[in-house]
Amino acid sequence: MATKILNPDRAVVIALGSNLAGGHGSSEALLEEALARFPAVGLKILKRSGWWRSAAWPDPNDPEYRNGVALVEANAGPQEVLQALLDLEAEMGRDRARRNAPRTLDLDLIAYGRDVLNTPGLILPHPRAHERLFVMGPLAEIAPEWAHPVLRRTAADLAAGAQVGADARPVVP
Repeated sequence: MATKILNPDRAVVIALGSNLAGGHGSSEALLEEALARFPAVGLKILKRSGWWRSAAWPDPNDPEYRNGVALVEANAGPQEVLQALLDLEAEMGRDRARRNAPRTLDLDLIAYGRDVLNTPGLILPHPRAHERLFVMGPLAEIAPEWAHPVLRRTAADLAAGAQVGADARPVVP
């Protein structure tokens, strides 16, 4: 059962994804390792979703994705959090040589409280997250009442209408 976000003005939402396990045996294990490293980069996990699966895009022949979402408390501003996420991706083997290529780890800063930013390196809330079931589904799982800072629609509502990654489903253990 989802719990209320105590202070939605400060809820930091991070999406996690992987479709290459690297040396971790599975994408789920790699994502668990990424979450385990969050405290070391100043991110305290308040709540996290289960893992979801979806077909790779743009090439469905690539390995399928595992995705999830974490609500965290950050001890730094949004630019610093984004840099910490990029650094963690690199530490865990992310190769950014080709756009939309399979990847070990993809960490996206979806929202930083109710902040709305549009800078060259960071747009908040994430400009496409609301369209993606593999983001909104896991977010609705843990915080269905979370409201998009611009659209003012809940995660549950956005998940119900998401068209990108419409095949996304929770991983059944």
